[in-house]
Amino acid sequence: MTTPHLSDAELAGQPAAYWTGVAYESLIAFTRARQAEHGLTQPQFWLLRNLSPNDLLPGGGGLTVPELRQAMASYLRAEDDLDAEAEVLRQRGWLSRDAAGRLRITEAGEAARDRLKQHAPAIRARIHEGIDDADYVTTLKVLRQMIRNTGGTG
Repeated sequence: MTTPHLSDAELAGQPAAYWTGVAYESLIAFTRARQAEHGLTQPQFWLLRNLSPNDLLPGGGGLTVPELRQAMASYLRAEDDLDAEAEVLRQRGWLSRDAAGRLRITEAGEAARDRLKQHAPAIRARIHEGIDDADYVTTLKVLRQMIRNTGGTG
């Protein structure tokens, strides 16, 4: 569904909360669909990233699902089931689980993380198509100020 062209005056009266919600859902759906084309769900990619000593877990050592859930709390969605996603990756041989329940990325998992990471610039480019970097930065600054104005942190 396309939205009608709105004048600047009409846009100024639009509720930011509505449009940020629409943007959030659209961006998440788009990103998840692109990642699925490469054989991973977004939560699976996050698991690999959060367990990789070459990415978000520099010291390695592994994490439990509750520790991973806490680390990802700010971007997990209600429907994301890390236990099920981790099990899929374990069955693929991309994660291992020790007796204490700590998950570790395997060499095959690291290779899969690297493969999907190579597609991230194309996904970002498609999302940012037709948007000048300066406009993007301005938009983020405006959103961050709105967050501060309403008592949020951002």
